[in-house]
Amino acid sequence: MIDAYSILWSDLAALKRRWPRYLLTTLMSPVLYLVAFGWGLGRGINMNGTSYLEFVIPGIIALTSMTTSFNGAGTRLNVDRLYFKSFDECLMAPVGLPSLLLGKALIGVVRGVLSSVAFLLVAMLIAPHIHISLPFVIGLLLSCLTFAFLGVLAALLARSHEDMATFGSLILMPMTFLGGTFFSLSQVPFGLKMALYALPLTHASLFLRAAALDQPLPWTSFLVLMGFFFAFLGGGMMALKRMSV
Repeated sequence: MIDAYSILWSDLAALKRRWPRYLLTTLMSPVLYLVAFGWGLGRGINMNGTSYLEFVIPGIIALTSMTTSFNGAGTRLNVDRLYFKSFDECLMAPVGLPSLLLGKALIGVVRGVLSSVAFLLVAMLIAPHIHISLPFVIGLLLSCLTFAFLGVLAALLARSHEDMATFGSLILMPMTFLGGTFFSLSQVPFGLKMALYALPLTHASLFLRAAALDQPLPWTSFLVLMGFFFAFLGGGMMALKRMSV
C-alpha cells in the first residue's frame, strides 16, 4: 500500500491544485441530467411507488461514478503513457506491478468518490428522502473501483489518444443511456433486458438505487459488479505484465 500511495501521490498533488475547477466541471453533466430527466421529462411520473426524481438520482450517481472514475484513471494514464512518456519511469521504479496498477487506479477512485459525493449533496437538497447507508457507501466504492480499473485497462491497451475516445463512444456511451440509469429494466423486452444485464453500470445502478430508496438489496448485482471488478483487475495485470517484459 505504501508503494501504491507513492504512485498515487503525484496525481493527488495535481488534483489538490485544481479541485474546485475539477468539481465544477464534473458536476455539470450530472446536474444537467437531473434537471432534464428528473424535473423535465420525469415530472409527475411515479416509478414503483416513488417519484421519478428519487428514482433517477441513484442512477445518475452510478453514472457519475462510472464516468469520473474511468476518465480520472484512464485519461490520466493514457496521457502519461503516450504523451509525457512518464509511465515508462514508473515501470522502471522499484515498485511491484500490483502496487503500480493499484496506484494508477486509485486516483480514479478518489475522483469518482469526490464527484459522486458532491452531486449527492446537491441532490439531497432537492430530494431529502434519499437514504444513505453502509451498503450504499460500499456499493459506491465498488462502482468507483470497478470503473477505475476499467479505465486503467483501456489506457494500457490503447495505442493512441483516439483509441480512448473510441472506447468511450463504443462502451461508455451505450452504458450511459442503457444501463438502467434513467429507466426501469422492467419496461424493456426480455431479450434486451438480458443484454443490459451484461453491462456493469446496470448492476451499479440497481444496487445503489435499492440502497438509496431503502429497498431490498439485489446482492446478485453486487456480486456481478464484484466479478467485473476482478475481471478488469486481472486484465490490467495481464496488460501491465506484457508491457513490462
